Amino acid sequence: MHHLNGVYIIWYRDVLRFWHDRTRLVGSITFPLLFLFVFGSGLGSRMGSLAPGVDFTAFIFPGIIGMTVLMSSFMAGISVVWDREFGFLKEVLVAPISRASVAIGKTLGSATIALLQGLIILLFAPLIGISFSFGTVLALIPLMLLLAVALGSMGILLATRIRSMEAFQAVMQMLMFPMVFLSGAFFPMDGLPAWMSVLVKLNPATYGIAPIRQVLLGIGPESSFGIVLFGQTLSLWNNVTILAGFGTVMILLAVWSFGNQQ
Repeated sequence: MHHLNGVYIIWYRDVLRFWHDRTRLVGSITFPLLFLFVFGSGLGSRMGSLAPGVDFTAFIFPGIIGMTVLMSSFMAGISVVWDREFGFLKEVLVAPISRASVAIGKTLGSATIALLQGLIILLFAPLIGISFSFGTVLALIPLMLLLAVALGSMGILLATRIRSMEAFQAVMQMLMFPMVFLSGAFFPMDGLPAWMSVLVKLNPATYGIAPIRQVLLGIGPESSFGIVLFGQTLSLWNNVTILAGFGTVMILLAVWSFGNQQ
């Protein structure tokens, strides 16, 4: 129970900081919406239909949701670097709570914030002609949360190894944008050059965005949007299992890394 209280306090602090920072809240959804309405509208008429009943704008919408969740959770590690530079992290590390609680609380805080931002983007679906049921939302929430936890824990892990805000931002941009653009968020994964296909399949975000697209658009894994790995088309549960395995490894490494903080 003591450790759970520590997790809750760290989680609550990060969520409360986000909730009171309205500029951050507005900015976090403006960038994805620019992608959706500018990028989608600009290329939608030229790309045409990518599948029966799925035009380019509808295709990238789940990718935009995944991008929002990915970027928000991945950048959560910046709070660790910020707390270290201003001395708050040292106070937390000497507090009577386990360092594992700190790492897990930080990860869950970033995942909650990323989930909220993804749900806000989901509200814009009717503007581009996408309809969904309440059951679809209930199915999307655990998928978005899994992606947020997996990438958030990776961001926390990297933040424990980086000492300055400038270095963290540089590393995040170097990793985050390739992960977004090589996740299948903006293009189907069939017919890619061999080298790009390999990079897409090595990208953990690919296995988070694919099931979000399947659930939201109501398409099966056998469509041209599915992931083919070792000659087998991955089902939704295959994608979830791969991402969950990656997330578990990242959480364990983040907990270990926090335990070795000075």
